[in-house]
Amino acid sequence: MIQKADVLLEALPYLQAFRGKTFVIKYGGSALSDPLKRRNILQDIVFLSIAGIRPVLVHGGGAEISRAMSHWGKAPRFVQGLRVTNAATLALVIRALLKVNRLLTGELRSLGARAQGLNGFEGGLIRAERYTLAGEELGFVGKVTDIHPGPVQRLNALGVIPVVMPVGTGWDHQRYNINADEAAAALAAALKAEKFVLVTDVPGIMRNPNHPKSLVSTLSIRQAQEWTRRGILHGGMIPKTKACIHALQGGVGKTHMVDVAVPHGLLLEIFTDRGIGTEIVRK
Repeated sequence: MIQKADVLLEALPYLQAFRGKTFVIKYGGSALSDPLKRRNILQDIVFLSIAGIRPVLVHGGGAEISRAMSHWGKAPRFVQGLRVTNAATLALVIRALLKVNRLLTGELRSLGARAQGLNGFEGGLIRAERYTLAGEELGFVGKVTDIHPGPVQRLNALGVIPVVMPVGTGWDHQRYNINADEAAAALAAALKAEKFVLVTDVPGIMRNPNHPKSLVSTLSIRQAQEWTRRGILHGGMIPKTKACIHALQGGVGKTHMVDVAVPHGLLLEIFTDRGIGTEIVRK
């Protein structure tokens, strides 16, 4: 019992400091399909809301999209990690993301929270333009150009958790599929969030991916950029790191990467002195 009291006392200064602050949490990857891991993360988000913090959940849905494409006999194709999205694929993307959005919103409500699903293409929440790569045709893949956070702020002010799916719209009303990390980072910057948290499938940034003990607890923007240039960061860690840097440069207080495999890792990272993942900070 004393240990439990010690944990609560360790968390107390963080609870006091973060009350009324906005946290943007991006959740995606294979863990979306794991009911136990999903419940752990959603319980943590509900805790944040009850504690007076304003969480905003932005989700991906890559696995669900790929399953939908396979069902209709369409093979996914990626270029530099971006899903090539023609008109038929875009319809499947939106359908799959809406399914994930309803799932997460419903489970948050079942845990006692007030939650509301939002998509980026209604009300101009996420404005986007066609993403271009030299020599590659990506179709309706979007790059965020502007965020209008009013709907998110109004829900947060009412104690409601916004659950945002990463589809935006252009000035021509064309809808675009947007990388969830990019969308979440842009939203965090627009909200001037206290924290931007990426819930990932890995422990965090490691000097050597084959050695878990090489996990780095804190990294500055300059160090992260240097590690990217030197090839220490590679694969899926590069866009996640870039998203964190984007958020910091946009005014976010601090960014974190948290391993979804650690039960209640979100709370451990935020409310304990040592944390469990990697934080990227300005200096």
